Amino acid sequence: MSGAPAAPAVVAPNLNSFLAIDFGMKRTGVAVGNRMMRTATSVGTVKAEGDARFALIEKHVKEWQPDALVIGVPYHPDGAAHENTARAQKFGRQLHGRFKLPVFEVDERYSTTEAISSGAKDADAASACIILEQFLRSLP
Repeated sequence: MSGAPAAPAVVAPNLNSFLAIDFGMKRTGVAVGNRMMRTATSVGTVKAEGDARFALIEKHVKEWQPDALVIGVPYHPDGAAHENTARAQKFGRQLHGRFKLPVFEVDERYSTTEAISSGAKDADAASACIILEQFLRSLP
């Protein structure tokens, strides 16, 4: 059994719009999407660390006013957690604490590889789109 989180079993039907985060130590991809269209659109990459990163993400939250946040959580290919797994999960908890929005985790294995192989100019933002679309496909 892997340590990777399962797709959310139940997401309240009143949660329709989402802001996705592809967490990175120096670059964090951001995408938006909604339940009806089940597609995601890149809104760029935050190139900052610490509180500066939260300030830039807050601008996206204010602009897009999502009902919830989705964060990609990395795992080893076999599903085992590693150092960045814990960092991403901690970041998700911090997002919840700061913005008071539900935060859903998505196993983001291979999202950056997929983004690069598709020819994305901004792999971080494209990865956030992939994470969000994976999440949206999991919704009933």
